[in-house]
Amino acid sequence: MTEKHLSSQFDSDLNSVSSRLMEMGGLVETQIKRAIHSLTYFSISEIDDVLATEAQVDQMEVEIDRALTTVVARRQPAARDLRLLLAISKITSNLERVGDEAHKIAKRVKSLVESGEARQMPIGDLRVASDLAANLIHRSLDAFARLDVGAAIAIYREDDLIDREFKGFVRKLITCMMEDPRTISSSLDLLFIAKAIERIGDHAKNISEYIIYIVHGTDVRHSKLKGIENIIQ
Repeated sequence: MTEKHLSSQFDSDLNSVSSRLMEMGGLVETQIKRAIHSLTYFSISEIDDVLATEAQVDQMEVEIDRALTTVVARRQPAARDLRLLLAISKITSNLERVGDEAHKIAKRVKSLVESGEARQMPIGDLRVASDLAANLIHRSLDAFARLDVGAAIAIYREDDLIDREFKGFVRKLITCMMEDPRTISSSLDLLFIAKAIERIGDHAKNISEYIIYIVHGTDVRHSKLKGIENIIQ
């Protein structure tokens, strides 16, 4: 994913830290899939797996940041290499937060299962948004591996789909709570799950912004889609 340098050791350092990031991304993807599966099938074993994996994700973030610090100190990179290392640090942080969101989903699913009310709630309505979010994270990591700006822009556009799903689900929950106040506690659990799914989509969007930053050298955070498209043309 990077250009060859005069120093083969520098190439090795860049490839090593990039590979470590992809390994962390794979672990976070697994967390998301397990959290969503636990939501669909009320699987306590998968809930426990998600909760147990959080420490491993946190440790990987620390290790990647340490490796990045070492590379910067030893190689003093400039231009695109420096942008790549800075972006990896930011992407790592976003992946750690995705892991946090998967952890939140698992905890709320556990609460629903223990309450005995899970099967009476509109959980199926979250499936579209959760599948979209998981897919966006997978594609954002693939786009990073290839430094594919076109794929990054597509992810940026599709985050709006998750936002629309979230808003529609919130309206449905409000209706449920108004019609039957006994569902308020479980509805709040589902609301937190829906928000966590929406935030996973946001993090995929953030990763896409850092891909554009690596390739084009422009910070597009907080920019409108039209402005970003003008930058990359």
